[in-house]
Amino acid sequence: MSSALFRGGGPRRGRLRTAALGASLLGLLGAYLAVTVGNAAAAEVVVSQGKPTTASSVEWEGTPASAATDGNTGTRWSSQFSANQWIQVDLGAATAVSRVDLNWEAAYATAFTVQFSTNGSTFTNATGTLRGNAGAQSIPVSGTTRYVRLNLTERALSIYGYSLWEFQVYAGGVTDPTTPPPTGNTVLLSYNKPGAASSEQNDVNCNPCTVAKAFDLDPATRWATSSTTGWVDPGWIYVDLGATAQISRVELQWDPAYATAYRIQVSPNASTWTDIYSTTTGKGFKEVLNVSGSGRYVRMYGTARSGPYGYSLYDFNVYGTGGAPTTPPARPADPTFPATRLVFQDEFNDPAGTRPSTSKWTYDPGVPQNGEIQYYTENSNNAQMNGQGQLVIEARKENVNGREYTSARMNTGNKFHVQYGRVEARIKVPKGNGLWPAFWMMGADFLTGRPWPYNGEVDIMEVLGRNTGEAYSTLHAPQYNGAGGYGQKYATVDLSQDFHVWATEWDSKGIKFLLDGNQVFYAGKAAVEATRGPWIFDHPFYLILNLAVGGDFPGPIDASTPFPARMLVDYVRVYQ
Repeated sequence: MSSALFRGGGPRRGRLRTAALGASLLGLLGAYLAVTVGNAAAAEVVVSQGKPTTASSVEWEGTPASAATDGNTGTRWSSQFSANQWIQVDLGAATAVSRVDLNWEAAYATAFTVQFSTNGSTFTNATGTLRGNAGAQSIPVSGTTRYVRLNLTERALSIYGYSLWEFQVYAGGVTDPTTPPPTGNTVLLSYNKPGAASSEQNDVNCNPCTVAKAFDLDPATRWATSSTTGWVDPGWIYVDLGATAQISRVELQWDPAYATAYRIQVSPNASTWTDIYSTTTGKGFKEVLNVSGSGRYVRMYGTARSGPYGYSLYDFNVYGTGGAPTTPPARPADPTFPATRLVFQDEFNDPAGTRPSTSKWTYDPGVPQNGEIQYYTENSNNAQMNGQGQLVIEARKENVNGREYTSARMNTGNKFHVQYGRVEARIKVPKGNGLWPAFWMMGADFLTGRPWPYNGEVDIMEVLGRNTGEAYSTLHAPQYNGAGGYGQKYATVDLSQDFHVWATEWDSKGIKFLLDGNQVFYAGKAAVEATRGPWIFDHPFYLILNLAVGGDFPGPIDASTPFPARMLVDYVRVYQ
């Protein structure tokens, strides 16, 4: 990896992303929209059964839309044989919903979003793009809405349409699945405890994917069975809790190499095992298992795999009482929004020609990624104050280091890092084919050698100069990055005509994205873990501003592209 990357810019971002994003929001009408974490609590009830249900199409009269919400698992809705379809249910009144459960036939959606509406005509996305699976699927959501729609855009079986046995919407209380249930002295027992496995992988393809990585509470590391000896059944991994414990809960965060059939077992001696849970319908992603059993050792014993590879877990967390637990590092407290304690700011009020403050920002020079054609310089011509209270990041047509264009990328790496809070900037973007302004964050462990995307990336704002009437907000992680990033494209006004405020409100439950105070996207931790993969955004990040020229995502410049092109930044502020 080049020195320029380690200075903080990072890959940004892999790209050709539009296919992985959901449909455009139909304006910034999503103030009620929010997806939050949560497993179903006992108080949840089905609010969709028997309610009016419509769809974009039906395959034939025997598979109407109403069959998906009739409570009968032997009837189904199926669509005509094309990719872009939808099904929606009218709950009858504004309802605070908490979960959507789906039971797919083999003709499931490989790309879809859950959408909300108060009027049945204007919908906003309640999730990013999700992937279905044959059989049952549970999606945590939250918000007050009357209509709930599945917007289906990609099919598992391209010769057919979509088919759902059941489409259930729930309302009621939820609990945070990242926290053990508040009963007795239940705690996390498995953190940093020793273990063993049928095999482990430690080679150039997964270095290291050893047993300890399943118990380190690091969602970007994982255990995997060996590629040379371990892609067989059975495959297993166990943890030694240090003393006898009463086990009440097990959490498994799977890699795509998951078990479709497995058992959770306990043992007093790591040789005689007792089943406390078993399934033959494992779905991967995050599985939260309420169990009951006693033992010093807890094992996942896999007997059938999801594919040709072995078994792999990002996290294998065991909760209960007893044992000899090690207390994990404390996590920062969640902010209370609106956050008001200012912890970082740059108002860019310096005189014209002044370079960005070196106490806050570092230039990140070098040749970029993603097919961009500019060279990022440390010259004040490419980033300076204009004397009117704004930073100007300027893309210029000039030859430097073999490139015909220059621009600037600057970051707060090794100057300022933040975990949780409100991160915002007021920006005016340039218009022109091939221009690509961005305001984003990178996981700070990138600076100490963790490769992208395992460090995590939060794209607060990206705009493509060819269409400044829409913007993008996206997350990148090991299981969702580049073209598969978890994000949202949203339509809005022409962003090049004035300044606009992009912000995130970020805590341990998720990240809310806002444009001019209107919520445009919410990435809920529980929904991501349940449908896309590990959530790797519970650690410090640093801020980045840049203006790219050309590349895979924005496309090429042409004769109409203006140079110099200017991205104006009025301020950057962080609150906790």
